[in-house]
Amino acid sequence: MKQVILVGDSIRAGYQPVVVAALRGVAEVWGPEQNGGDSSNVLAHIDEWVIDRQPDIVHMNAGLHDIKRPFGARQNQVPLDQHRANLEAIFGRVQEATQATLIWAKTTPVNERWHHERKGFDRFEADVEAYNAAAVALAAARGIEVDDLCRAVLEDGRDRVLADDGVHFTPRGYNLLGKAVADCLRAHL
Repeated sequence: MKQVILVGDSIRAGYQPVVVAALRGVAEVWGPEQNGGDSSNVLAHIDEWVIDRQPDIVHMNAGLHDIKRPFGARQNQVPLDQHRANLEAIFGRVQEATQATLIWAKTTPVNERWHHERKGFDRFEADVEAYNAAAVALAAARGIEVDDLCRAVLEDGRDRVLADDGVHFTPRGYNLLGKAVADCLRAHL
């Protein structure tokens, strides 16, 4: 049975059970218990989470933590140039140290107004778009497939599937994302 690793933040943790159920008997799906956090954290743990396990497929994302910004600040938690450098290092490490098929998942959209009202920091849709564009360009340059989870959410109706914090998802939203990820993975099983 093929080994699949899911790496990502709390959004990944939310849809992972749907993916596990959808691929039961077809693939063994694993993801780290802890939140993947930002791209710097993913890079710091890439050997532990991916390389040491030598999976067949890796489906990963980092972005929502990267774009966190204290109220009024001009700088994101991980600036865009550092995000690019982190992804370049992550992609290179996985491609050089494994035979795994690597799939990059685009960061999901946010409702910045809801988020601003309910969280202690901001996340902006313009940052989601900029960080997704940078990741897609890097993935294309390395021949890495992109799973457009952002589009899946937008097509279903962002505010219909987002939780009231503007970033996490309702059960319907996590089910939508889990099915999209499972469908993407099935093409490689």
